[in-house]
Amino acid sequence: MSDTTADQGGSGPTLIGSVRRALRLLEAVADHDGGATAKQLARQVGLPMATTYHLLRTLTHDGYLRREQGLYLVGPAAGRLSGPVGRGVVRAELARWLGALRDELGVAVYYAFYEDGEVNVVSQAVSPAHPGVEEWADFRRTAHAHALGQCLLAQLDEDGRRDHVSRHPVEQLTPYTVSDDRALLRKLARLDRGAPLHEHQQYLPGTVCAAVPITVGRVPSTIAFSLPAGRADELLPLARRLQRRTESTLTTLGFTVWG
Repeated sequence: MSDTTADQGGSGPTLIGSVRRALRLLEAVADHDGGATAKQLARQVGLPMATTYHLLRTLTHDGYLRREQGLYLVGPAAGRLSGPVGRGVVRAELARWLGALRDELGVAVYYAFYEDGEVNVVSQAVSPAHPGVEEWADFRRTAHAHALGQCLLAQLDEDGRRDHVSRHPVEQLTPYTVSDDRALLRKLARLDRGAPLHEHQQYLPGTVCAAVPITVGRVPSTIAFSLPAGRADELLPLARRLQRRTESTLTTLGFTVWG
């Protein structure tokens, strides 16, 4: 079917063509992590400038793109698209968001979700100034010992938690690690599901971390960060800041991350 074929509803000969051109523009913008100008995009997709400007304005108005300093970038609504394009868009937006949080808070930041009975660390934002935690013991196996994992487990129901510890029993990783399965389940049952969670050196000596739950969608998710133990006094204030930033940003982004 050509771009000029009328749709079955008879709403005009250019409707399908316009949708296709808009999707091509969206794909082109997703190719440029740092954004692209209208002229760059017009050349890339082979569209006249007038058509390009019209479609860019429409996509921006509807939230699929955003415009910053003359550059077009992926917008929050694009994250709701399905398929490879939508997934790539979401991943790029997530990476950008985590990088901004890392720089704002001065910590290494991680995003993870719980699906099919396992902890999945999807993305992290680290730098030489803010190095990430070395995964010396599999994060999936040791969810009981870090704030990221505990935050995800706290969002499960009791049966889900028991199922998890039956497959991944508590291991004593450091002198500070929770002592056994029963102690872990008791701790998780007492937690407020909406509150930030923190731990001190349970996974790795010299490292503390905190996590906040994400309640968008049905999949338990979390944003977490880690710090050297010498900065432990910053843990709770930073966790509260992260929670405020996460709540405000998720209202705008509204995305679901695929594994």
